[in-house]
Amino acid sequence: MVSELTPYLCVADARTAIEWYVEVLGAEVTHEPIVMDDGRIGHVELAVGGAGWMMSDEFESAGVAAPDPARGAAVSLHLTVADVDAVCARVTAWGIALDRGPEDSPPAGRVAVFRDPFGHRWFLDQPS
Repeated sequence: MVSELTPYLCVADARTAIEWYVEVLGAEVTHEPIVMDDGRIGHVELAVGGAGWMMSDEFESAGVAAPDPARGAAVSLHLTVADVDAVCARVTAWGIALDRGPEDSPPAGRVAVFRDPFGHRWFLDQPS
């Protein structure tokens, strides 16, 4: 049996997040949004180069909340990309400051770190 671990992100505005991840990270929607009766997105799936994650809007009744930007990130999402510099250019074009890089970091390769507008911390890696 092969196990799989898939992040399930919560954001305050899933529609905007979907657009941002598609435009900036080059994600594709792999499972169309399930829209709840109140208009919130209850589930959507995205992927970059086959690396997928699930996402929803906040649901207080289920104890699901977006990250608090006033606190540090509890989890970092490690994403391998073909061109760290190109992704970083799209990130910074949105006015988002990089926490690190892009820089060469042997033996990992070319790396960069940023926090997206929804409070999630991303570690980008372009293998050497």
